[in-house]
Amino acid sequence: MDTITYLKNFIKDKNIASITPTSNVGVRKVCSKINFENTDLIVEYGPGTGVFSNYLLKNMRDDSRLILIERNKNFGSILKRTIQDPRVVVVNDSAENVLETLRSYKESQADYIISGIPFIMIKEDMKNRILYNTHRALKKGGKFLVYQTCFQADHHLKIYLDRFFSSVETKYEIRNIPPLRLYEAIK
Repeated sequence: MDTITYLKNFIKDKNIASITPTSNVGVRKVCSKINFENTDLIVEYGPGTGVFSNYLLKNMRDDSRLILIERNKNFGSILKRTIQDPRVVVVNDSAENVLETLRSYKESQADYIISGIPFIMIKEDMKNRILYNTHRALKKGGKFLVYQTCFQADHHLKIYLDRFFSSVETKYEIRNIPPLRLYEAIK
């Protein structure tokens, strides 16, 4: 079901980076960087059909919040229909507007922001706006956890992340189709 949904949206929307959702291994690897016990707010950019969202909800505290920012209206509708949890807010918007989204839901800063949006396909000025606003939206010590398909050059996103974050680490996860490049950027 999810792969078919991704494929249909991939064909219609140039902003979707993959034809299949991230594997359970990829989700666990990205989320292993999260301290769920000390987390009040997580924001997810581009949640698609909610593979990460559902994993996050299983591990978050009952009083934590999850804001899902999904630009694709079809995916947004799926999320609203399939995730019925009072801790979740689904917002149909762009990641660049994360600060306005936080303000509108009376949140100041997030502990973690997770992103699967295809930075390789985003123009430089938009990429810089997203990263600048992401940095501002995180608490001191907060983490921006990014997963991207491995088809980009080694330096591509890291160069941009290094401009905004004090520490950036990258790793590969080959047990995903396609393999992923993972970034952990700390404010």
